[in-house]
Amino acid sequence: MDVSDDIHIRIEGRAGRITLDRPKALNALTYDMCLEIDAALAGWAGDDRVALVVIDAAGEKAFCAGGDIAEMYATGTAGDYAYGRRFWADEYRMNARLFRFPKPVVAFLQGFVMGGGVGVGCHGSHRIVGESSRVAMPECGIGLVPDVGGTLILARAPGRLGEYLGVTGARVGPGDAIHAGFADYFVPEPGWEALKAELVETGDWAAVDRAAEPAPDSPLAAVGPEIDRLFRGETLRDIVNGLSHDSGEVAATALKAIGRNSPLAMAAAVELVRRARSVPDDIERALMQEYRFTARSMERGDFLEGIRAAIIDRDGAPSWRHGSVAGLPQAEVTAMLMPLDEEWRP
Repeated sequence: MDVSDDIHIRIEGRAGRITLDRPKALNALTYDMCLEIDAALAGWAGDDRVALVVIDAAGEKAFCAGGDIAEMYATGTAGDYAYGRRFWADEYRMNARLFRFPKPVVAFLQGFVMGGGVGVGCHGSHRIVGESSRVAMPECGIGLVPDVGGTLILARAPGRLGEYLGVTGARVGPGDAIHAGFADYFVPEPGWEALKAELVETGDWAAVDRAAEPAPDSPLAAVGPEIDRLFRGETLRDIVNGLSHDSGEVAATALKAIGRNSPLAMAAAVELVRRARSVPDDIERALMQEYRFTARSMERGDFLEGIRAAIIDRDGAPSWRHGSVAGLPQAEVTAMLMPLDEEWRP
């Protein structure tokens, strides 16, 4: 069924199977991969041969470390913003289809699960992490906001953990991933292939419950009250002011991360998480709000500079439009999130 070497889509036994297969690129999502996943899900929703869907990825390092953004940089720096907007619009439709899929979706999330990988792996019904899993929404580090429906996951995290993870881009292990709502089950990785085989043979999603073991401890749960206190401010500036007057380790770690990231993106991320929290089951609304920022991110935001510093020149020294959170007018955040002439639609 698949039309590229980057992804393998097929029906095996009782399962629709999607395998990301770009291990040397940490299984980064291309535009074509997004379209193929969306088309497969659309076909399988009403296909009686498919009892459930299994999503996995080749290699040990990553399930998917994000989107393939090289083409976005090439087109964006040439003044063509249409490609990026089209990529995001179609990717978000795939994310929404996964969230609303009428059958069980079992995702095996090894290694890095970041950005676009969260959009493929963390909207299903049975999200499995193992010993190697490292989950993050690090988009603010490249001038983007947590997207692919990530703001909805962050909004549903306990307390103010969503704001913390969104602005810092912190990578979390399996116990924290389950605590924060990115995953549901811990299954030791040596047992994954046997579990996949059982799912394919039987189509019985309850096999996941039988294979699951108690989740590892969550360090973030242990400091949850402190995160709630530090991230209760209404805006990013409020949060940073509070962090600056706190001498604890959580505050110091957060401030260090915030100092590296785009002020505009972080401020918008806080607002987007708050908006998503008000309607916690509406993936389409969250994606529409995210698209308002991403559609403007190349022309009016820090995205192209963020990619340059992280991926192209790799100098790790982005020159953000605003040198500090204190120098960011709230009106610019509001402008990035205003309705578009052509809003995103599922």
